[in-house]
Amino acid sequence: MAQRAFWKGYLKLSLVTCRVAMTPAVTESAKLRFHNINRKTGNRVVSQYVDAETGKPVDDEDQVKGYERAEDDYVLFEDEELEDVALESTRTIDIESFVPRNSIGWIWYDSPHYLAPADKVSEEAFAVIREAMRKTDTGGIARLVLYRREHAVLLVPRDEGMVVWTLRYGDEVRDPEPFFDKTGQSRAESGAKTMMKKLVEARLRPWKPKLVRDPVEERLHEIIDNRTKKPKRAKPKKSSEPERKDNVIDIMEALRRSLASEKKSAKRE
Repeated sequence: MAQRAFWKGYLKLSLVTCRVAMTPAVTESAKLRFHNINRKTGNRVVSQYVDAETGKPVDDEDQVKGYERAEDDYVLFEDEELEDVALESTRTIDIESFVPRNSIGWIWYDSPHYLAPADKVSEEAFAVIREAMRKTDTGGIARLVLYRREHAVLLVPRDEGMVVWTLRYGDEVRDPEPFFDKTGQSRAESGAKTMMKKLVEARLRPWKPKLVRDPVEERLHEIIDNRTKKPKRAKPKKSSEPERKDNVIDIMEALRRSLASEKKSAKRE
């Protein structure tokens, strides 16, 4: 079944405009969701906003957003005021510039969304913009209001559509230098690097989604299935981490044993 669009608007490049529809490229709807339960009654526990001073519940219509400029002193904003801040980018993706497709590091990528023409009339203009980016190997930079906040976004061609990536802001990406400045002081021996390369090659596999399955989710489903059949407390799984007798690791010996293990696994396959 086709995914319903959660956003509809316009894609614009100079004087070329077309209607488009967008939907998140990823979803967590299949993940297990847990409720908080009162152990004594078996009833669900609900949360509510209360006044921090009086302790009394606050109705939805009495709640507003506030920016704290000093202790207990807030600048208040109505929802309509926040929505009016960037009206142009609420319904129009206006491509402002283009960048080489691989020039933006992966760390700046935030959330992906699929973008497609919203109707037959828009397909030609959409295809012209998409194929121009594909031939020049570029991505389009624009601004767009999503999730009640304006984002810088990157548009890149994908199949017959595009992917719209929200990009992280400059102050959201930390400088790696203070964290990595001392990590390059140790140098690996050439023999260890050669053996590690062989170990990497032994584990090289073609990409497929099953490589990033969620074993915790699978185990939780097993526990739920078992408890549905017969109520029984599941024993916690023992850690698979190898026992460490001290803090010293013989890298060369560990590599030899790892390679031997990989060879045995390859023979069994």
